[in-house]
Amino acid sequence: MTGDDPDGTPAAMGPRLRAAREQRGATLAGISCATGISPSTLSRIETGRRKPTLEVVLQLSKEYGVSLDELAGTAPAPVAEHRTSAPLSFGDDKAVLPLTRYVGGLHAHKHVLPAVEAPPARPRQVSHEGYEWLCVLYGRLWLALGNQDLVLAAGDVAEFDTRTPHGVANAGSGGPVEYLILFGPQGERLRPRTKPAPPGSTQTP
Repeated sequence: MTGDDPDGTPAAMGPRLRAAREQRGATLAGISCATGISPSTLSRIETGRRKPTLEVVLQLSKEYGVSLDELAGTAPAPVAEHRTSAPLSFGDDKAVLPLTRYVGGLHAHKHVLPAVEAPPARPRQVSHEGYEWLCVLYGRLWLALGNQDLVLAAGDVAEFDTRTPHGVANAGSGGPVEYLILFGPQGERLRPRTKPAPPGSTQTP
């Protein structure tokens, strides 16, 4: 490691630590209970707002079952082949396909929720630092956002501050749900570059 803050520095490990936690299907609260590190500290580390100490990195490496080389981005990389094959599977049968691998900034994932046979319970909610954009590609998605319950269909989008408790579930029994998620640091927003059409105007295909 050098003073130029390369990808392997502690500050750059945040996205990898977040990915390792999500691969286990673990929440910040669950990791906090297992390690004694507060959820707010874990969140700041994952979003790059706090550099983890070596002691914390070793503790999380052991908890997540990943090597320090993987967290530092120096491990040999059959990871690219893994990305092009099967998505990561979660304990609740949700599949997640990471679409970005760089450090910092926005990160994109494709999520697939399996079909359900019976109406699900209200999704379990979590909260953490960051900002999220969600776009449904197929099916009907139940988004529990704070006290709101939204059912999103293909083509619907939602954006929200992830400090608001949130959770998702398959809202229908007709098949799986596929959706894209963009996750960014706290306060970051997407920046539209096209001007909206003037009120009352019509657009031709």
